[in-house]
Amino acid sequence: MDHFRRLQELLRIEREADKEAYLALTRSSSAAQRRANGITWYPVAIRGTELSRAEYITVEVERTTHTDVAHQLRFGASAMLFSNHNAAEYHIEGTLTYVGGDRLKLQLRTDELPEWAHDGKLGIDLLFDDNSYDQMQAALRQALSTDERTPTGRHIRILTGQIAPTFNTSLPPYHHTRLNPSQQAAVNNILQAQELAIVHGPPGTGKTTTLVQAINALIAQGAPRILVTAPSNTAVDLLAEKLSGEGLSVLRVGSPARVSERLLSLTLDSKIAAHSSVKEMKRLKKQAAEFKDMAHKYKRSFGRAEREQRKALFDEAHKIMKDVGRMEQYIIDDIIARTQIVAATLVGANHYTVRDLHYPIVVIDEAGQAIEPACWIPILKGDKVILAGDHCQLPPTIKSDEAARAGLAHTLFERCIALYPQAVTLLQEQYRMHLHIMGYSARVFYEDRLKAHTSVAHHLLAPGEAPLTFIDTAGCGHDEQADDTSISNPEEAALLFKHLTRMLTGIAPHYTGTTMPSVAVISPYKAQLYVLEEQLQHATELQPYIRSISVNTIDSFQGQERDIVYISMTRSNTDANIGFLSDIRRMNVALTRARKKLVIIGDSATLAAHPFYAGLIAYTEAVGAYKSAWEENWSD
Repeated sequence: MDHFRRLQELLRIEREADKEAYLALTRSSSAAQRRANGITWYPVAIRGTELSRAEYITVEVERTTHTDVAHQLRFGASAMLFSNHNAAEYHIEGTLTYVGGDRLKLQLRTDELPEWAHDGKLGIDLLFDDNSYDQMQAALRQALSTDERTPTGRHIRILTGQIAPTFNTSLPPYHHTRLNPSQQAAVNNILQAQELAIVHGPPGTGKTTTLVQAINALIAQGAPRILVTAPSNTAVDLLAEKLSGEGLSVLRVGSPARVSERLLSLTLDSKIAAHSSVKEMKRLKKQAAEFKDMAHKYKRSFGRAEREQRKALFDEAHKIMKDVGRMEQYIIDDIIARTQIVAATLVGANHYTVRDLHYPIVVIDEAGQAIEPACWIPILKGDKVILAGDHCQLPPTIKSDEAARAGLAHTLFERCIALYPQAVTLLQEQYRMHLHIMGYSARVFYEDRLKAHTSVAHHLLAPGEAPLTFIDTAGCGHDEQADDTSISNPEEAALLFKHLTRMLTGIAPHYTGTTMPSVAVISPYKAQLYVLEEQLQHATELQPYIRSISVNTIDSFQGQERDIVYISMTRSNTDANIGFLSDIRRMNVALTRARKKLVIIGDSATLAAHPFYAGLIAYTEAVGAYKSAWEENWSD
């Protein structure tokens, strides 16, 4: 089909752009620079080794310094163990099989550690992620070659817009006391769908709660096993934890982003360790390792008898490891047979332990943030797909502008919502925001169909404390500063913390030290983030509240919420240039994170050239939330 051939070409373009960006980041850079960019752990110490599948050795390492530096190392990614004594020569590639806290496991493509691994100055480099692209291209090839007369072929025709999905409306209606009417409608739509159901969940509407109850109902309806996926580990973790909390048997494939005892207990490693047959498997592994150690003690200059003895020891080790492999597969098969929910990222759904499984139902959460080729990896493993997300929030991250413009930025979720409104249920009641905080987003993005639940519609930080404020810095001379990569505005940041200090001081009498409201300070720009972080550390009057305050970019804050949110818009220039603020979905995320108080600080002269921001400013005026920095003396 032309659709899949076009996706193959767009994915090829994206892969090239992604690889070029990676090479630009790593070419001629030091280990310290790569560490700062989040693609290297250095230094690391080896904490243990073990023989694994195919008789490869798996090495466990721990980063011993710079443990607070954020990184991009993830389960399933390709990585390299290197020695900084001579990184060009001393390195060996492998696959990350576990990443948690400050430890990771790397399965090396060898059966023993190289000699240089014992000399210190070791590090782990993240390699370019060829695997994800290979898996996506393989899924597109499979879709292309599938006979359209098969059930999978029919599924493909529906998801590419050739035939409409069907529903079994004769099923009895589903009722659950914990769900509101639109959530119950979504669950009913999921149960009745034969091939496709879509849950459109705006911020705070309980999308996760709805999905969990729908999955519970599907299991009760007789589904033997369900594949639950999402683009990010964080989203997978949330669903896995909630589903496990419902008493379902969950297998978390891959490494959780959050290292908690509950999540770790859902992983394959943990379940294997708890299996009744694992003691025998460990005994055999230890025996094989001992035979290999004995073989390695023979030096290179030995006679025929020693050579034969060495070979016999290796042969015996290989024989034992084959038994280990068979036993490990038996344990994995037994665990999967007793699993109701397999939870993985989109690419992780192709992990070797579950690659060949077929599922009656596939769930893709946060589908609005997933590029379409990645979605086909889990979809081709199922008979019915449930898409959940919100295409009015952040889109997928795409490195190639060319691929994005040509259609890679247009998600499967968006296309199916446009094609099949009968498959879509909009969750209409939100449980997060005061109605004034919600109002503008509800109007622009959700056709005013979004309503605030009575428990949050009028909640305030303190009596008389307005829920929404726009502070207009126009005319204050708070001009933005630009460097090669980002934008900052130190004077706007200073104004923000001045306002935050006064506000927290004003509401403090209504709270105790341990119950002070949580605060997020967010900005679209990384350079402004660094300015905000630095100023916060030096804001003496805010130090008593510092534990309650977090600073982050808007993109990093999707899915989170706080009692109070400050948005530093940052842009202020005479050309009315707002850069990527013109992606209003990003701003929808920012506007919908606050529960009780939202403060927006920006220059109306710059922002209002864009219709969305002109409308936002007009909305704040209409609800009495507009303030001029000049009039309020915030510009002092």
